[in-house]
Amino acid sequence: MKKICLIVLMAASAFCVRAQSVEFYGSPKSVISAGALIPEGKKMLWTSGATGGVADSTAQEDSRARFGDTKTQGISILANFEKTLKEKGLSLRDVLMLRVYLAPDKQSGQHDYKGWYDAYAMYFGTAANPTKPIRSTIGIAGLANTNKFIEIELVAVYP
Repeated sequence: MKKICLIVLMAASAFCVRAQSVEFYGSPKSVISAGALIPEGKKMLWTSGATGGVADSTAQEDSRARFGDTKTQGISILANFEKTLKEKGLSLRDVLMLRVYLAPDKQSGQHDYKGWYDAYAMYFGTAANPTKPIRSTIGIAGLANTNKFIEIELVAVYP
């Protein structure tokens, strides 16, 4: 397959991507891409913000244990996205962008960026899925449910 090499001046690095697909660019050392070019005529799938499901149905309704920590919630969201993408004829390899909103964990009062990054690393930039989508991670004051610490929006591009 024909390869296209992109040079990213600010990162002073280059890497190659397949032609006829989304062209991600940025530092190969980064866990996310700096940007992407989408070929003309590509169909895209956009999701609304999603939060994690119940992690422990036996836990009290208004407890942290019911939905888990940030990492647990992030894994739940990404696993659900994986199912949704499959139903739509896509996979996590087709993800273009993630927009992530992190609220502080009630126990620590802190945004658990590491928990989110750990969940992300299970699904992206791996041997099974080398895609490193464009991503924004935004710390916010809170979500509608105070026991939920993360909400994610996803954009995918059909191959």
